[in-house]
Amino acid sequence: MSDLPLNIDPDKMTVSEFKQYLPELAAAGAGKVSEDSRFGKFFKANPDCLALVKDLETIADAAKSLFEPVGDPSDNVWTNIASKLQQGNRDDE
Repeated sequence: MSDLPLNIDPDKMTVSEFKQYLPELAAAGAGKVSEDSRFGKFFKANPDCLALVKDLETIADAAKSLFEPVGDPSDNVWTNIASKLQQGNRDDE
């Protein structure tokens, strides 16, 4: 993980400071904040902050997965679509 914002000392950080700088920490993108050993003492003293970070990381991971390629549909999908289109044309007659 990169340098902390404004050289904050995680061992002396308040909950308010942590919440203020959390977006910057998360945006650094160099690993998970919840796994950063520099915050071990802080998270031990502030388990709610750790829970918040883990929740945000879970949401971020889920959001990233929305943009992963899924792959091409199987041939059965195209066959079913063609069949439905043909059936629709017959119903119009």
